[in-house]
Amino acid sequence: MANAIFKGSGVAIVTPFTEDGVNLKAYGELIEFQLSEGTDAIVACGTTGEPSTMSAEEKRQTIRRAVEAVNGRVPVIAGTGGNDTKHVIEDSLAAKELGADALLIVTPYYNKATQGGMVEHYNMITREVGLPVIIYNVPVRTGLNMLPSTLFELSKNPLIAGMKEASANIEQITEMARLCPDVPLYSGNDDHILPLLSLGGLGVISVLANVAPRDTHELVMAFLNGDINRSRVLQFKVNPLVKNLFSEVNPIPVKTALGLMGYDVGPLRMPLTPMEEANKAKLEACMKEYGLL
Repeated sequence: MANAIFKGSGVAIVTPFTEDGVNLKAYGELIEFQLSEGTDAIVACGTTGEPSTMSAEEKRQTIRRAVEAVNGRVPVIAGTGGNDTKHVIEDSLAAKELGADALLIVTPYYNKATQGGMVEHYNMITREVGLPVIIYNVPVRTGLNMLPSTLFELSKNPLIAGMKEASANIEQITEMARLCPDVPLYSGNDDHILPLLSLGGLGVISVLANVAPRDTHELVMAFLNGDINRSRVLQFKVNPLVKNLFSEVNPIPVKTALGLMGYDVGPLRMPLTPMEEANKAKLEACMKEYGLL
């Protein structure tokens, strides 16, 4: 797959906030932690980074800091998705100017384009921007599901560089893999990394990697290097932690977890609120059992 942006674990990295803006110093420290632990790509301003509550300038600052901190060591993928094609193009051009290597663009939510509309949406973005695009299919958030036949149509576009698949529909994912063998597939669900790899996937765009980057990277690379048993052991190991990291809506638990680990990630932004104490206690206990605390 010559057009693959990366193989392995791409972290959908959290955005540390202060009360007034983005904590760029802490962001750089998080990126260094990720790179030291083997993470293969940094995804800035993905869902886990709370871009829906960031200003345009904050998003630009964050992408710029990611590019500077990474300094070419791994790809930087900027989340620039939205439900207004013109606005997505504007944000994507800004990310390109800031030095992003590729874009992660979610299917257009709320106004819910048709399957044909999605084809036009992505083709227009790639035509105007000229950067590789990883499509993000996450129906539970968007209310919109991209069908395998639609991905097949988009696969004719050489700038479609992958699919982050988070539908949790294994039948659909299998059909995507069958129809589109040249489109790199990345798991969008941390508890399904191994099943997707078994269908020819190249990795994961991960929430889990924020707190367990080494294990997430090794889970993927073990499989790709032929050690399926090691990959299976790691998938079984991470799944209880993944369950707790999604006990409330992402990124509430993962930012809580990073705080417990001593990282200065700051507050969540409304309408997200602090983790409920009962769920936090379960998360903390799980992290201790895992060896993170």
